[in-house]
Amino acid sequence: MKTVDITYRYEPQDAGARPRPADGEAALKRLNDGNRAFAALLEGFAEQAGGVQRIVSVDPGDLGLLSGPKELPKQRPFAAIVGCSDARVPVELIFNEGPNDLFIIRVAGNSLGTEVLGSLKFAVEHLSDNLKLIVVLGHSGCGALTTAVDVFLNPADYLALAGKHSLRYIVDALLIVVQACAKKIHATFGPDILRHAGYKQALIEASIVTHAALAAYSIRQEISQPALQVVYGVYLLETRQVWTPFASEMNGSGLTPAPRDADGFAKLGDAILHSDRIASLIKRKD
Repeated sequence: MKTVDITYRYEPQDAGARPRPADGEAALKRLNDGNRAFAALLEGFAEQAGGVQRIVSVDPGDLGLLSGPKELPKQRPFAAIVGCSDARVPVELIFNEGPNDLFIIRVAGNSLGTEVLGSLKFAVEHLSDNLKLIVVLGHSGCGALTTAVDVFLNPADYLALAGKHSLRYIVDALLIVVQACAKKIHATFGPDILRHAGYKQALIEASIVTHAALAAYSIRQEISQPALQVVYGVYLLETRQVWTPFASEMNGSGLTPAPRDADGFAKLGDAILHSDRIASLIKRKD
């Protein structure tokens, strides 16, 4: 029988606190390395004999095992992550982290709103001793952005949201990104791309990346902390890897800083559309 065992283990003989990254670069490396380890664990699993196993060490203090009955464990995450509510994206698991390592805010479409920004500001103001990094994590096949693309391509679908004010609020915010991505795709591939079989899926996936990058950019503008890095990435459900194309490497992987200006976003748009991932959708013939 093939098995996958991912074990969170507390070992009494090592009761010291797990070291936290000293700065943003170390935090970014830890998350990227953790995701690569998680993806590698399951890569080729179908062809492997027997099972695979990974152990994630858990600090006993983070579970309150070293505290008195009236003493709460101290909150000490080294990264704050704005992710989607999608149940297929278990954030701690995909980064190989345990309890109290990550301050996670999940909302449909990993969109920014008053509550999200307020939560981030709380983390920055009250957890600054350990917090070194802010991450925006999108994911492939995002339902919120798929709905926004559906509405963009078929405006009549918007009528179904007329009485659903909270859902409409989410879609309205995403339509700006979808429209910008559609404009970029049309300019790059020409108007005939609208009739291509892979156009809709390419627009969805391009919008997912762009939206995550824009959210990271907006957070950096909203929270001015020079020592605190803000990065983004897209978790690919099909490969379990975090992916971000960027100008110097069209098929880059891992979390990366968001563009800093309009020229940077223009280069990101080119990188997205010429990456193997998006190009394969554009070339698809169904």
